[in-house]
Amino acid sequence: MDIKDIQNLIKFVAKSGASEVKLETDDIKITIKTGGDEKAETQTFVQQIPMGAMAQAPVAAPIVVDAAPAKAAPAEDDNSKYITIKSPIIGTLYRKPSPDKPVFVEVGQTINEGDVLCIIEAMKLFNEIESEVSGKIVKVLVDDSSPVEFDQPLFLVDPS
Repeated sequence: MDIKDIQNLIKFVAKSGASEVKLETDDIKITIKTGGDEKAETQTFVQQIPMGAMAQAPVAAPIVVDAAPAKAAPAEDDNSKYITIKSPIIGTLYRKPSPDKPVFVEVGQTINEGDVLCIIEAMKLFNEIESEVSGKIVKVLVDDSSPVEFDQPLFLVDPS
């Protein structure tokens, strides 16, 4: 794993909203921790694991990358009137049924209960995510082909 791969991993974790990610292979161990609300930063610790029994003790080298500043609280109040549709599983979210087809839902589109909003792939299984509410899509919170966590917000819906 080279430095470019590590930088891409840091960017991915910062965008995903995960608080901590650990990656271990035979020869490298990486821990990425993102800061809380008070301090928006990402810390990465890269540790080389020695190959021989007589090798020196592993050394951790921190890499600190500043993330975008936290959003203001008033924006959260504006979204309180909307219903948040969250991911029921961990996987990769796809907004389209296939690459050559249009997206399932767009911002401004009216949806009904039971409408398919997206697909989440988990362990090579494609799970259709259906709406549990009727309303109008106000905001799409996740990009196409991006990883999602359990209970991660995906869509904002105006029920009125």
